[in-house]
Amino acid sequence: MSITELFPDAITDGEGTTYIPLKDSKYSNDYTEHLFSAKHHDWRDDFVRNGYVVIKNAIPRHRALKYQKEVFQLVNTFANVDFDEPASWTTETLPSVPGNIYSGHGLNHEKVFWEARLEQGVIDAFAHLWGTNQLLVSYDGFNLTLPVERTIQPWPHFDQSPYKRGLHCAQGIICLSDHSPSDGGLVVYRGSHLLFEEFFKTVPDWEKNDYVELTSSQLAWFTERGCEEVKISCDAGDLIIWDSRTCHWGKPPTEKSEHVRTVLYASYAPAQFASAEFLEKRSRLFYAGEGTTHWTHTNLASYSAHIPALAHRNRPRSPPELSDRLLQLAGIKSY
Repeated sequence: MSITELFPDAITDGEGTTYIPLKDSKYSNDYTEHLFSAKHHDWRDDFVRNGYVVIKNAIPRHRALKYQKEVFQLVNTFANVDFDEPASWTTETLPSVPGNIYSGHGLNHEKVFWEARLEQGVIDAFAHLWGTNQLLVSYDGFNLTLPVERTIQPWPHFDQSPYKRGLHCAQGIICLSDHSPSDGGLVVYRGSHLLFEEFFKTVPDWEKNDYVELTSSQLAWFTERGCEEVKISCDAGDLIIWDSRTCHWGKPPTEKSEHVRTVLYASYAPAQFASAEFLEKRSRLFYAGEGTTHWTHTNLASYSAHIPALAHRNRPRSPPELSDRLLQLAGIKSY
């Protein structure tokens, strides 16, 4: 069943994203005030100060690299790529998808990605951040970027509406490959989350969408106030967590890059944030093989990249085992 059959009132933008109507989601966000006012004496202090943090070895390196090989095998079900032969890589080697983000066609629910989402080190990090292990996780897509892909233009943005105050979404990247300074990867503007509300007071009438892209002059407003651009380097098995109020974008690799960037996007938030209506509709997306945005508890939308070889596929090739923990993180089974 297609997503429009599941949700007849859904709105599709023609670019692969389908928005599913919801009542305004209201939830208590008091904990984040404590998070930003208290001294923690651990990595949460870095997160609060900088707007991002890298958790080293959230997944054992050998297991992260195993997941990467499984992702390569998955990609070769819809593209013919010799990942062991860099000389064969061109910009046409893989399907052209915006930002090199693969989503839809059942890909979001492949066994390999659910196994990564269920890694205890990943869950523990978000549980420590939010102060609860009763979490939901996004049904995000993945990014696979060959070192030859250098055409991506900057798109500095926030993934939170200007009308939301405080931390509402902590985004995550589960690294299945190494990311050296010359490789493609996440760029953040350190400390921009602390200026988020001040900036939006200067510009009226923003849309209420949880996505705001900045012009070069708007980005300069932040850099002039000390928000340094940081290209994050990390290793396979590391976890990056950042505040959705931190301006960021995905940078392409340089000519010196040697690694195939392989990451899974995964955001976690307290299950108590989600309404019953949201959970019911999210459950339907799960069983239909559809993905979500970075948000776990509001802003319900599904993005499907245009991949011709998968045009008629809407189920994972290798479905996950439906354990109690998976179903809890999916929001299908209550805690």
